Amino acid sequence: MKSEKDKMLSGELYDAFDPELVEARERARDLCHDLNRTREREQATRRRILTELLGRGGDSVWMQPPFYCDYGSNIHLGERVYFNYNCVVLDVCEVKIGDFTFFGPSAQIYTGAHPLDAELRRNQEFGKPVSIGSDVWVGGGAIILPGVNIGSKTVIGAGSVVTRDIPEGVVAAGNPCRIIRSNIEADHI
Repeated sequence: MKSEKDKMLSGELYDAFDPELVEARERARDLCHDLNRTREREQATRRRILTELLGRGGDSVWMQPPFYCDYGSNIHLGERVYFNYNCVVLDVCEVKIGDFTFFGPSAQIYTGAHPLDAELRRNQEFGKPVSIGSDVWVGGGAIILPGVNIGSKTVIGAGSVVTRDIPEGVVAAGNPCRIIRSNIEADHI
């Protein structure tokens, strides 16, 4: 029989109040609290906390606290990912982010979702993984919803709500987020 954690990670309905999951969230919240209380000159402390918190990438991420996440262990970062102030990653499922991807202030990534059926929603939830390629720029205040994939070298405009997959190498913005233009490689400003 699958554990609630296994169900959660595979996108099935699961009980978020399972003791193992509650303990894992408490661990992440404590680490985020510690991170968010550091001062700028405490880079070694930040690095230690991020390496302990994140599933991968804590050794090279550039993080401007405050930062918040559900588990941390389900966040897998490439090299030199940047999170500006006040970012949130709700990582009930895996979040994969490629090298040199940047997030503006208050950008948010959600993998958690809830059933539409009210009775089921009382004690069950589910998630869908999010994947973001390399060299992506996500503008401030953008929200990336569960199950979304964003291709490499794409720009997501500030304040966008990304409800569906966005391909590689485009500028996309709005609510819901849609492609504004493609072939951005020639731009230098």
